[in-house]
Amino acid sequence: MSVCEHVAQLPTPEPAPRTPQGCEECLRDGTQWVHLRMCLDCGHVGCCDSSPRRHASAHAAEDKHPVIRSFEPGEDWRWCFVDEQIV
Repeated sequence: MSVCEHVAQLPTPEPAPRTPQGCEECLRDGTQWVHLRMCLDCGHVGCCDSSPRRHASAHAAEDKHPVIRSFEPGEDWRWCFVDEQIV
């Protein structure tokens, strides 16, 4: 398995969630989500790929922010969209 170099480029400390109450776009549009993910570049909170609108991966693609973490209670994993691996 290769090492993800995107993690080394993340800001420290980790950014604060921009919308801690839920997916930024779903809250704005009045839509639902399944699970939440947070961008580790800017703190954008978006819905997962199991959600109808998949805002977290759309944000990663549009803003070129590759690394997210779960924003679910009790979960602490991170994912890199570019390297397609847990980091």
